[in-house]
Amino acid sequence: MDTWGEKFKITIFGESHGPEVGVVIEGLPEGTPIDLPLVAREMERRAPGRDEFSTQRRENDEPIILSGVDRGVATGEPIKCVVKNENQRSGDYESALRPGHADWTSLIKYGPSVSRAGGGRFSGRLTAPLVFAGALAKSVLAEEGIDLFGRVKSIGALSDDIDLSRGAQSSLKRIKDIAGKPFPADDDIEPLFKEAILAAKADGDSVGGVIEIVAVGAALAGLGEPFFGSIESTLSALYFSIPAVKGVEFGKGFAITGLRGSEANDPLRLDEGRIFSETNNSGGVLGGIANGMPIVARVAVKPTASIAKEQRTVDPGEGNVEGGEAERSGFDRSRLKETTIRVRGRHDPCIAPRAVPVVEAATAIGLLDLWMRK
Repeated sequence: MDTWGEKFKITIFGESHGPEVGVVIEGLPEGTPIDLPLVAREMERRAPGRDEFSTQRRENDEPIILSGVDRGVATGEPIKCVVKNENQRSGDYESALRPGHADWTSLIKYGPSVSRAGGGRFSGRLTAPLVFAGALAKSVLAEEGIDLFGRVKSIGALSDDIDLSRGAQSSLKRIKDIAGKPFPADDDIEPLFKEAILAAKADGDSVGGVIEIVAVGAALAGLGEPFFGSIESTLSALYFSIPAVKGVEFGKGFAITGLRGSEANDPLRLDEGRIFSETNNSGGVLGGIANGMPIVARVAVKPTASIAKEQRTVDPGEGNVEGGEAERSGFDRSRLKETTIRVRGRHDPCIAPRAVPVVEAATAIGLLDLWMRK
């Protein structure tokens, strides 16, 4: 399913090595201002090939808006945007299944006709139109006083010391200072993160990381609905749509299970007639509804599956598939053979740094849809 949303609806299309990827966005009312410079900045943050920590596949990632926006204002019609693919190298990919990729499952579901070059429709390349949609959502949310800040919290076993569950304003200031940095990490840990990524790259390997996102703004209060329209379920659906995401948590997350209720509960206080909590173990969400405190979420990104190290795998053989019509019509298992693979091509040694604007985009899309419902 390539369409998501109730009020702010997005449909993404394309594949990694096709002519283009794109998105159709529905729901923005006529007259909604669009911050086009913001859109350009967000696309630049996600774009590949900018430094030694990302894939060397260089793409301009210039968004080409075909309809729905006129001189920086939404016309009320569906907004269609495409991003050209200009630097594909399909010849880098062979028939053997890449471990950790959707090669195996796409073969099961769709058969041999599905494109596997560069990951096809399962590729992180599809996050380019997602970031475009998220930039539009960010633009609208900013008008309502809602801001989003994301960063790399950990790489491998290394992690920064920022703890947003304590509710300290100093932590929020550090988060805001990180926003917009070319490498989105706290200054104290950034050199160690870079060293870990380059070490994995030199070994022909990859490393994973955790992205933390925080949303702030008084207009957040009251967003979300029980049960299936909760903040957590809405955002989680979008987070898990991002390739390579394998875990999501909010607030204190899994660590809250090690606390007693007296420690986990956030004590409430009054400040000039408004309720606030001294801590933020809940991550700004109670009963699926935003309580007005910063919404805090973390997304776990697995190590890049495409690595130069030799791995064991299976070559299905040309024209052979597992499952579907081909199996019912007679699957030739004699074509299967065990083999090894060293994945060629250009791939991020760590996806997490370039995925920060993608996670921010997914958050903005989800929050705007909830805000429009409210």
